[in-house]
Amino acid sequence: MLMGAGAVLLSGCGSISLLPMPMEPQLYLLRPQAMAPMGAPVPWRLAVGTPDASASLDTTRIALSRSATSMDYFANAAWNDRMPLIVQRSLIETFDSSGRVVSVVRDTAGLESDYLLASEIRDFEARYEAAQGAPQITVSIEVKLVRMSDRTIAASFNASSTAPASANNIDSIVLAFDQAAGGAISQIAAWTFSAAVPVARAAAR
Repeated sequence: MLMGAGAVLLSGCGSISLLPMPMEPQLYLLRPQAMAPMGAPVPWRLAVGTPDASASLDTTRIALSRSATSMDYFANAAWNDRMPLIVQRSLIETFDSSGRVVSVVRDTAGLESDYLLASEIRDFEARYEAAQGAPQITVSIEVKLVRMSDRTIAASFNASSTAPASANNIDSIVLAFDQAAGGAISQIAAWTFSAAVPVARAAAR
């Protein structure tokens, strides 16, 4: 279906696109506008796990939704990596840029850590409320902070952020993804520092 003058071509999971799909889709970079929380250095090391996600989101395709019961994708457009790996990398970069953590690595690095940040991507799509008009981006990520000394969940949190696309074209939509994802990742980083420090001090005593 074509939507407006700056139309975005859509294709369903099992449907046929209105126009031929190219051999290679146009790749888009997700650059979340996340803010590293300011503060004093903390005495713990963090490992960031690869987020879990449903099959509809564990993909390079850029997801959209037109109802509460459907999922679709933008045709001829894709992220440059699988969404969980992009989110994991963005989380690591945000913690690292804060300069407050002793070390922050992927959980597959094999290095010792005091905490593991486990997460699940619940929502990461462009939502269309009307047949015409630009979508609103919705990002929701549930996180758990696991204390590695005894493998227990120290705390949990659900980060949620939205951002409206300024126009119904893929470039504007990707920029809105940057904003919404950055908001959720900023929330996760700030929450992790507030949740982990007290637990680390209690354990030390």
